[in-house]
Amino acid sequence: MITLHSTTVAATLDRLYREAERRDGDVLPLVRAQFEKSGTPYDDRIVAGLLDDAYIGVAPEVGRLLYQLVRLRRPKLVVEFGTSFGLSAIHIAAALADNGQGRLIATELNAEKASRAVEHLREAGLAEWVELRQGDAFATLVGVEGIDVLLLDGWKALYLPMLRGLEPALSSGALVVADDLNIMPEMLEPYIAYVRDPANGYSSSEIPLHDGLELSIRG
Repeated sequence: MITLHSTTVAATLDRLYREAERRDGDVLPLVRAQFEKSGTPYDDRIVAGLLDDAYIGVAPEVGRLLYQLVRLRRPKLVVEFGTSFGLSAIHIAAALADNGQGRLIATELNAEKASRAVEHLREAGLAEWVELRQGDAFATLVGVEGIDVLLLDGWKALYLPMLRGLEPALSSGALVVADDLNIMPEMLEPYIAYVRDPANGYSSSEIPLHDGLELSIRG
């Protein structure tokens, strides 16, 4: 059986996605209105308070892709920047369980979201595969080594600094997945330019799923 399709995991994901649709449907219009009012380029840090109650998780099709990538790569260590309420972590943990190896270090700045993510992983029966580190990822990930898969799904302006900071910890052939390319393309231009420049040691392409992903392989 594929763990992602098990009754427990499927029921947990279904409930969370329904809740996310309700919550984000109320919050995201407020975020857009705030930026239209201010006239400033999109910066998710400016509206961090408004996003405290939003799931802003990976779409179901993106979650399935993450599951498939982890199954194929068979990583010993996955690191996630920006866990929110745990939707992506559940997909990754399901893949680790089916591989029978590896662990996920998930990071989340918001303490309430981190606590809820742990609850959701327990509900799905996958908590044993995940270590959730609450706090600033630039601090909580210090000393991590041997990253085989890196998911970037936190504040968009921090994608490139986070990647650069973790590069010494990336294993050869590491996969780097960056979510939400189309939501704030201006903010992600430096990141995209960096991973698409062969001089920086990546092979990188856009995957047109939902809000867009960048999949990069470290040489």
